[in-house]
Order: sequence, then C-alpha cells, then structure tokens
Amino acid sequence: MARYTRAACRLCRRVGDKLMLKGERCFTSKCAFERRKVPPGYRPARRRRKRMSDRALQLQEKQKVRYTYGILERQFRKFFAEAERIPGVTGENLVVLLERRLDNVVYRLGFASSRPQARQLVCHGHFLLNGRKTDIPSCLVKSGDAIAWRNGSTQTEYYKTLVQEIEDRTIPGWLTLDKQELVGRVLALPTGDDIEVKFDVKAVVEYYSR
Repeated sequence: MARYTRAACRLCRRVGDKLMLKGERCFTSKCAFERRKVPPGYRPARRRRKRMSDRALQLQEKQKVRYTYGILERQFRKFFAEAERIPGVTGENLVVLLERRLDNVVYRLGFASSRPQARQLVCHGHFLLNGRKTDIPSCLVKSGDAIAWRNGSTQTEYYKTLVQEIEDRTIPGWLTLDKQELVGRVLALPTGDDIEVKFDVKAVVEYYSR
C-alpha cells in the first residue's frame, strides 16, 4: 500500500499552512511549522520568492487536500473522478468522499489524534466495521455503519489510555459515539455544512478542469 513516508512537517512548510499531521505535537512548541514558517530549502539570502501564479495557487490547494487526508496523486485523481460523476457540486462531493474514508472516520471519532495515526490503527486491524475486521483505510463508510474496537485491541495500553481521554474529544454531528463501549456510528453521510475545511475546494476543481 503506497503512502508518503518522509517527514510530515515538511509538507506543512511546503504549502505554508499547519495541516495537523502530528496530532498533539502540532499544539506544542515542538511544532516544526511554528518554529520555521518557510518552505524546505528556502534561503532568503540567496533568492527572492516570486509571486505565485494562479496555477501555482491551485496546485498548492490541491496538495493541501492530498496531504491532509494522506492520499497519493493517483488515488486522489480517482476520488476526483468519482466526485465529478456524482450529481451535485464537484468540490463538495470530493470532500464528502474523503471524509467517508475509514481512517478519517476513526480520526473524527477521536480514536486517534491525527489521520496518519488513524491510518496506522486501521492497517493494524484494530477495528471492526459492522462486526467484520477491516484493515483498509480507504474503505468508504455508509449511513448506519458501526465502527468498534476489536476485542483483542481493547487490552492494549493505547486503548486503556484512550478510555480516559475520550471525554474531552469533540465528535462531528454526522457521527455518534458511545463513550462507554467506544463504538461509533455513522448517523448520516456528511454534507458540505458539516465539514470544516482549511483549503479552497473550488481551486482544486479549477486545477483539474484545465
């Protein structure tokens, strides 16, 4: 399964925005983006940054989406093609599809502090989707689906710590969570109003429309 394996903090510096790829670390003074808000390899004494073209800005927004959800270009193009096929606004359809990914739902339920961590938990087979073990992060959930921890995973130290911390985590309105059993459910598919995004999806659509 292809994925980005280099330093995650370089991605935030590359697009000039904090993408919350390190979970709790992003809120501390150790955050690399806060310590150095310049692109990797940038040397102000040697060169001046040029004004970005419209095409470059569109590319940057597209990369923000990709990096945020941890998707490589080939898979992201497939999501975009599916968003175009579905009736409605392509940009909103794209974000809804990405939000429906199992690793993102695990993150939204508060089971992980970042999407990369959620992806790792799913890949290691810690979750049951509707009672069946699922280790595919890109699996799309549907309305009514239930996401629960596998019995063996409830004995881990991570799970025991999570039980104590889950009360402080916020759950979006299209999901619900039983904080006693740590079982999440999809109440309904998310809409554009349910999702707060830090990128311009219109620019992403314009990028692929050229």
